Amino acid sequence: MRDDIINVLKNSDKALDIFELQHALNVDSVEDTTLLMDELRKLENEVIIYHSNKDKYMMLENSHLRKGTMRANKKGFGFVEIENMEEDVYVSQENMNGAIHDDIVLVEITSKMNLDRLEGRILRIIKRQVERYIGEINFDKKGKGHITLDDPKIKLNIEIPKDKAMNAVDGHKVVVELGKKLNGNTKYEGKILEIIGHKHDPGVDILSIIYKYNINVDFPDDVKEEVKNIPAEVSEEEMVGRRDLRDMEIFTIDGDDTRDIDDAISIERLNNGNYKLGVHIADVSYYVKEGSPLDNEAMERGTSVYLVDRVIPMLPHELSNGICSLNPNVDRLAISCVMEFDASGRQIDYEIFQSVICSKIQMTYKKVNSILENNIVPEGYESYEKSLRLMAELASILRKAKTKRGYIDFGVEEAKILVDENCKPTDVILRERGIGENLIEDFMIAANECVASHIYFMNLPFVYRVHEIPKEDKIRSFLSFISSLGYTVNGDVKDVKPTTMQRILESLRDKPEFKILSSLLLRSMQKAVYKPENLGHYGLASPCYTHFTSPIRRYPDTTVHRLLRTYLFDGKADMGTVRKWEEKLVYITEHSSARERAAVDCEREVEDMKMAEYMENHIGEEYEGMVSSVTSFGMFVELDNLIEGLVPLRDMNDFFHYDEEHMTLTGERTHIQYRIGDRVIVKVIRASREEKTIDFEVVKKV
Repeated sequence: MRDDIINVLKNSDKALDIFELQHALNVDSVEDTTLLMDELRKLENEVIIYHSNKDKYMMLENSHLRKGTMRANKKGFGFVEIENMEEDVYVSQENMNGAIHDDIVLVEITSKMNLDRLEGRILRIIKRQVERYIGEINFDKKGKGHITLDDPKIKLNIEIPKDKAMNAVDGHKVVVELGKKLNGNTKYEGKILEIIGHKHDPGVDILSIIYKYNINVDFPDDVKEEVKNIPAEVSEEEMVGRRDLRDMEIFTIDGDDTRDIDDAISIERLNNGNYKLGVHIADVSYYVKEGSPLDNEAMERGTSVYLVDRVIPMLPHELSNGICSLNPNVDRLAISCVMEFDASGRQIDYEIFQSVICSKIQMTYKKVNSILENNIVPEGYESYEKSLRLMAELASILRKAKTKRGYIDFGVEEAKILVDENCKPTDVILRERGIGENLIEDFMIAANECVASHIYFMNLPFVYRVHEIPKEDKIRSFLSFISSLGYTVNGDVKDVKPTTMQRILESLRDKPEFKILSSLLLRSMQKAVYKPENLGHYGLASPCYTHFTSPIRRYPDTTVHRLLRTYLFDGKADMGTVRKWEEKLVYITEHSSARERAAVDCEREVEDMKMAEYMENHIGEEYEGMVSSVTSFGMFVELDNLIEGLVPLRDMNDFFHYDEEHMTLTGERTHIQYRIGDRVIVKVIRASREEKTIDFEVVKKV
């Protein structure tokens, strides 16, 4: 009956009352009427249909109500993100109805707030996404605990009775679960689940953020037990059936402090003048058996998390730094993708197979760049110089071929936060990126495309890395904005091919504000995610892409390896196997995308906190930077080391008018105008590690 109800309501051009539904469904008995009412209540509770106050039913999608996710602001208001709607719904503080950040809510769209913004009110909270909260506890004179939540976007008043406080003391960072509602929409009794540590203890600040994103630090006992049975060395028996590449010149190139080495490379110039590139990836799925405690934990984590002072690995160190890591001068099991390219970068041939390798040397980007950029050969690298230069030659060809098809190079810079032994920030610098880093990136992209295309043409279930075409309105807004800055860009927003985006970036590349404009364009793009359907990768201008090259730190890559073993090496592609993976991959891709987002958000929040902590020691100092964003409440300035702070309007020595269309601030008295891209000298006036904020004051325009 459920499907019948949905079909009737979908095909109806009006809301139906119970009698009209009975007639449409041929329901005439008391028994069937009771069943009908039960199904209607279920559909209403699932927020699939809407039951009006006039006792009529309609599909939710045909009503003025929508189901969505609340994105709250620390000032108390929020926006509801609704699937398949380009426009978010603004909700004022008085219309939040107790909803907090990340809640799944039912919102009533009430009106247009202005020309381009929907406004609504929250009718009910469908689901609280967050099950536990992180904050600091302090006790009043009566011994009752009060929680100050770490996330300012979550507006909850949580009281902790003494018997549920786990002997916590003032200043402890704690994990809290909500209990009964006390009064109002946001006041709850809470219970402490875990004490993280005192707020002044070293490392507790980062741990609190880790807990916030539900990232597991320790591995369960059953995983630790399983790891004990995994050998630390490769045996002769395990090499049987694998291609032996141990005599080949294979090596790795990574950062100075890398311990989990996924990928190794090799190269050869063929007699026909072509290049033979080998990308050899750690065979993680050989050790991580499907459905084992180790596999379940890796899937739950989804990814390794890289923070300023630590790595939280997807796999235990015995694997990530040991038997799976392609360390030098030891035998390791791998899956190799060996490709032949001609002088134009066209792939002529390839092989994908199981192998055993022995990396000859663990190279670093810094030393490789010393050879390729400065012609200085470090000690121990002499015999590899020829191979490195051949690799650089091929990488340049591959990059030119990618660029020709529309590959978008945003030129994104990254900051590196240096900390001491107590995790106190000592400096913030730009990460270096040279030929070596680009070379590895180009080779990994080539291998990922090769593997993805091979399985795609076999028409079997698979994990794809998908980056969809940007939404027209976002690109239109970006083009409109840069036009207001005086830049003329040709391109059809209705047909935004990667080559169009590429041309836009190239037209801006020599501008002083390129970095900021590139970042704005990047934010107008959709997020790359994992899906079981091949929808192409827009940013890479790749028709077919996956993640194959990092199985130590990404679960989708581990799954790709498992599928390669199933389809190619074990030859299993029967109907049962296909159906099994069709079902499994829906969850794996969705969950992996969610855990990737959580890891990125965690890493970003830790960086924001440490940058603020660093600037706490530089109050009163002056720096040069660039206006990165202009808002109604001030402007953001990004320093050359990527530290960003706010210049609040209240601290500007004039009354400034905000022009939303052109994103400018203009002084009423001084007529000074600020816009994105302007160079300014700023002074640090406030910084807060707790709030993760930095405030600047403008000294002068440059």
